[in-house]
Amino acid sequence: MQDIYLDANATSPVLPAAIDAAIDAMASCFGNPSSSHAGGLRARRILDSARERARRVLGAPFGRVLFNSGATEGIQTAVLSALCALRERRLAGEACGELLLYGATEHKAVPESLAHWNRVLGAGLALQAIPVGADGRHDLAALRELAPRAAMVCTMAANNETGAVSDLDGIARVLEESGSRALWMVDCVQALGKLPLALSAGRIDYAPFSGHKLHAPKGIGMLYVREGAPFTPLLTGGGQEAAQRSGTENMAGIAALGAVLAALEEGSTFRSHAAMAAMRARLVQALRKAFPGIVFNTPDEHALPTTLNFAVAGMQSRDLLDLFDAAGVRVSAGSACSAAKAAPSYVLEAMGLPPWRSSGAVRLSFGPLADDAFIDAACARIRRCGQVAQAAAHGAALAPSSLSGQRHGVLQLSGEGRHGWLLFDHDAGACVAIDAPAGQEARIAGLVRGAGLRVAAVLGTADDAAGRAGRAALRAALGLDASAGPFGWPEESAAVALADGRRVPCIALGAQVLARVDRGDAGPGAAQAAGIDGSAGTGRTCYLLGSAQRDVDAGKDRLPAAALRMAFVGLGGAAALDGIGPARAMDGVIVCHGADAGGSACTRLAAAAASAASAAAPDCRPAAAEGATGDPAPPALQPVDLAAFLARHGDALLIDVREAIESEAGAATLYGRRASALPLSRLAEHLHHLLAAPQRPLVLFCRSGNRSARAALCLQRAGHANAWTLVGGIALADDC
Repeated sequence: MQDIYLDANATSPVLPAAIDAAIDAMASCFGNPSSSHAGGLRARRILDSARERARRVLGAPFGRVLFNSGATEGIQTAVLSALCALRERRLAGEACGELLLYGATEHKAVPESLAHWNRVLGAGLALQAIPVGADGRHDLAALRELAPRAAMVCTMAANNETGAVSDLDGIARVLEESGSRALWMVDCVQALGKLPLALSAGRIDYAPFSGHKLHAPKGIGMLYVREGAPFTPLLTGGGQEAAQRSGTENMAGIAALGAVLAALEEGSTFRSHAAMAAMRARLVQALRKAFPGIVFNTPDEHALPTTLNFAVAGMQSRDLLDLFDAAGVRVSAGSACSAAKAAPSYVLEAMGLPPWRSSGAVRLSFGPLADDAFIDAACARIRRCGQVAQAAAHGAALAPSSLSGQRHGVLQLSGEGRHGWLLFDHDAGACVAIDAPAGQEARIAGLVRGAGLRVAAVLGTADDAAGRAGRAALRAALGLDASAGPFGWPEESAAVALADGRRVPCIALGAQVLARVDRGDAGPGAAQAAGIDGSAGTGRTCYLLGSAQRDVDAGKDRLPAAALRMAFVGLGGAAALDGIGPARAMDGVIVCHGADAGGSACTRLAAAAASAASAAAPDCRPAAAEGATGDPAPPALQPVDLAAFLARHGDALLIDVREAIESEAGAATLYGRRASALPLSRLAEHLHHLLAAPQRPLVLFCRSGNRSARAALCLQRAGHANAWTLVGGIALADDC
């Protein structure tokens, strides 16, 4: 499957002419431009030519244009230059303002650079964000109030996440009308090649650029400094770049950037603004048809022609990213620099958007090299993603298991470090929700309706205020009335006898029953230790799932320990099951937690008990290799070793732990072998099945290797001796 790369705001493919120029600079014109011999003079010609092109493209016949490593260095240099000048003004007794202003949606490199140099130089200035409106543009009224006190103002030409184009003329007017002497830096990274630039004609003092955002290699950039604006070199030493930025010049990068600038000047290589806007409109149309619940986060009239930021009601950002990636469409959730941080977009939060939009956002961006054929392919792939998403909305996540053949199952629901569970039985046409995480009400309601299931109960393991509010929200989303007993238990239910003789309430779920076992009042201290609301009198309970047996003589149903399959204990821990039945008979019960315990959301009761005993006793064993979470790392297979491993182990079972929506968008085969689909969210229901053959090699994989590592760790802890994770997932597999 050929990649459709729609993440150009993170980085862009290198222009072929730029590659050729870089190779020529390394192979033929490799001289040092500071050398006086012919080889150095040829290199100097490349350097001077690139700078002159930059001046013409940027509209900067005056002022400094220096080459550097990219925008981060340019921002650092601008901030250092401004703060050094401000310190000198203050020492000379001049009024210079006391605020360092920056747009609330700036790239984090800006406020972090301001804070760093303010501290290092002891400038003693105060940082303050300029608020933005719902359209992502700066609040000019707020800026007008702050401008008289501003020492430096930092804004951006266009936002990297949303594509919102700033009103730079409006900002300039505010600064002019207020009589502000503030130095002004404008991050122009996303503007090059997409917006008109005439830097010397305006008030902008500093403008950093990064080559890799516009088809040049990484590690090369530029900084424009207005004529007369203060300047302090960030790097000193050999005096290169006219002593403005020391260090031997990156000639391959400069030559490549020069080729990109030449293409911008020449005019036919890159698409015009109008052409890019038309392409964007086609992508908008395709997205609207594919995802009926879509909302775009930036108004068209104030957006870059190459950037779309959107959210889809009922779908999380991670789900959308995984879906697109499985279909070979490379998109992102925002800034690549923040991609590893599982948090809502601070940019969208600053715009005042509701949480489902700020935490569910996806960014789609392309570059000016895109053509109609590329957009055609992108629209086709987007339509495919929409078809898969709509199928998933009809209950694909709750489909009967193809691995075990069961028509009943358990879906793990995770969010903000907490786990909930959705139990379902297709033969009974019913389901039960336990500890559903906040914010997932719409998703759960869509899954249940799509699968055509009746909701028998909305339950919790803690009867605190937060739990009651969460259950009420989910009941409302499901269209259920608000009446329910403690823990959300139905007012009318049957009863079943446990192995210890107690009779407890239960709900029938097809051929199985779900029994409730109350653990009494945990008390505020214990509740807080467990991480739940410690309001007075917080009660806790757990739920047992198993097959009831009819005792004809006694005239009642029993739930023997040997018939138990799963236990849902919330944040209370496996100790909640003590005394319910003989330990040996209950060893195989799968315990499902409300938060990761030992690195996993679920495990066998015997393994949980062993782990608890180990934690309570001194550990004299040799230290095990540990993963990123501090837990022992599961066995790992490098992609280069996979073919040999499969050749040695003909009975190995390949397991794709991606979610159903991903497998449907792009089914994976490894070395010609089709994998069994077992989504990580359905692992708990399959542990019994997989542990029945604890020696059979299992090779688990996902997109990147993160989820398969968690699944392998879970299996390892539960007692499977031969569960492997594929490092790097199918993203790094050679034959997939």
